[in-house]
Amino acid sequence: MNAAGTGGETLRPTMPPERKARRRKRVNIVPILMVLPSLVAIAIFVYGFIGWSGYVSFTDWNTLARNLDFAGWKNYLFLFQDFRFQSDLRNTFVFTVLFIAVTISFGLLLAVLVDRKIRAESFFRNIFIFPMALSFIVTGVVWQWILNPSTGVNLILKAIGITDVPKWYVSTDIIPGFRFGQIELGLPVALIAVVIATVWQLSGFAMAMYLAGLRGIPEEWKEAARVDGAGEWTIFRRILLPQLRPITVSLIIMLTHISLKIFDLIYAMTGPGAMFVTDMPGVYMFETTFRGNHYAQGAAISMVMLVLISLLIVPYLLSSMRKEEA
Repeated sequence: MNAAGTGGETLRPTMPPERKARRRKRVNIVPILMVLPSLVAIAIFVYGFIGWSGYVSFTDWNTLARNLDFAGWKNYLFLFQDFRFQSDLRNTFVFTVLFIAVTISFGLLLAVLVDRKIRAESFFRNIFIFPMALSFIVTGVVWQWILNPSTGVNLILKAIGITDVPKWYVSTDIIPGFRFGQIELGLPVALIAVVIATVWQLSGFAMAMYLAGLRGIPEEWKEAARVDGAGEWTIFRRILLPQLRPITVSLIIMLTHISLKIFDLIYAMTGPGAMFVTDMPGVYMFETTFRGNHYAQGAAISMVMLVLISLLIVPYLLSSMRKEEA
């Protein structure tokens, strides 16, 4: 029987300290058991395979027959002396700069326009975001037809009397084009078509990010600035842009990550291109590994891509961790 306490309350028996400790330990181990399968899978299928690729990149396995003899830095030296890989590095740098600059600028412009509370805002917002629902393969196929020199937009240009139509992604011109080693440095004209396709797909994502940031800025700040005589451009430059800086940094990180490992859109739209003017390390790695059966060289390309991405991601993660600890 339970003993009656004062006021008619029932007194509950006290749990022994040893039993409390066992229950606390049992409760704490449940979250670990829940995430353990995911941790094991990540350890094997992510970091384990990264380690395996790194090991293979230092071997002589460049035929169908497996050869894990140690080859040192031979595969990496071959890559950095290879005309195609040097072209890939040039293309990656140029594409990344253009893609990020245009996507962020266009996304910010769309966000500012939509934030004006225009009519049919939801309609326009959905139209701009819709391309994100498509895969890069679909985008590549669609824009391949649109920018094909003999079809698509060039037919419209010819119909209105423009005979000197652009070559788009089949051009081998490089602007300004000065030689550095084996390659010409500059902007491959064919990459402009690829930038147009990627900006079309991802500018809606940038718009959504900036729009969320703009809607989070208190309207009172803008009103106070207007009362003090600030114009719309001053408000945008002195109030809105500084508040949107964290979003801009996040967008740069995400878009750079996409540009450094881009494969499917290039493969579907242009392929490596003549003189490798639209080639990227991802395409080179795929063809080297799965078509040429040069597994060690393919692994070396993938490790170079990993290092390029890590140079961007790791400092950002370390900076974020320091801010959280502070």
